[in-house]
Amino acid sequence: MYAKVPYFGPSKTEYIAFHSKLQEFSLRVSYICGLESSGKLSPEQAYEQMKSLWQQLRQSKNTIGIGTND
Repeated sequence: MYAKVPYFGPSKTEYIAFHSKLQEFSLRVSYICGLESSGKLSPEQAYEQMKSLWQQLRQSKNTIGIGTND
């Protein structure tokens, strides 16, 4: 369906897990942009969906522990 980009950063489990979440986020944002561009979503709906995805990504970052004591 889409090409996953390999992770080349430090070999920490939490970084690899966050990389996966980040790729999922970018794929979903891409879909939302396509739906908005084709008129299937209003700009407001697209914004709200991306805002929700961003909050989920931030929560994942906090849950995984990225940036707390690197």
